[in-house]
Amino acid sequence: MSTHKTEQEEFWAGDFGDEYSVRNQGEHAIAGNISLFSKILEKTQNISSVIEFGANIGLNLIAIKRLLPDAEISAIEINASAVKKLNEIPTSKTYLTSILDFKPDAKRDMVLIKGVLIHIKPEELQGVYESLYHTSNRYICVAEYYNPSPVEVPYRGHQEKLFKRDFAGELMDKYDDLKLVDYGFVYHRDLNFPQDDITWFLLEKSTRYERP
Repeated sequence: MSTHKTEQEEFWAGDFGDEYSVRNQGEHAIAGNISLFSKILEKTQNISSVIEFGANIGLNLIAIKRLLPDAEISAIEINASAVKKLNEIPTSKTYLTSILDFKPDAKRDMVLIKGVLIHIKPEELQGVYESLYHTSNRYICVAEYYNPSPVEVPYRGHQEKLFKRDFAGELMDKYDDLKLVDYGFVYHRDLNFPQDDITWFLLEKSTRYERP
């Protein structure tokens, strides 16, 4: 019997998620992430803790740890095989769960989500936005496929598995104390450090308190 409430969760918890981990690994990917996060992190201050929503095998967190060696890093991941890999790197805590079920238990200076919101069932996004916001003590980094209006696109022969929209804009519309710090785009044909046409947004809480 399924323990997940959406088809998308089942998709990533199972064989397709395992295959994704195999396809996406290695030092070249880590080098690209170091280049990406060095640009993002230079716009931040005093980050001592980072949590990634949907961390897979931890390639983003490995890059961040190399840039911020003293920072505590944590991960949320739905795929059990990926969590085995995550447990091989020095994370402070790994949560084997769906981000739809995750309940924030501590705040982190930066919350990261990269290439994950695009795979969330659109009806579930508001709950994910709430988790991102309430887990963040200061920064939220969103790195996804961008589109000004919501659109579904086929994903490796599958339907209803990839959705593009303005995720960062929706977060700022939902929480008026979030401000845009910076944003950028990384092209898949970048000569040195390609990413998969990712658009990233760094958001910051302009007031350091929780609203009811």
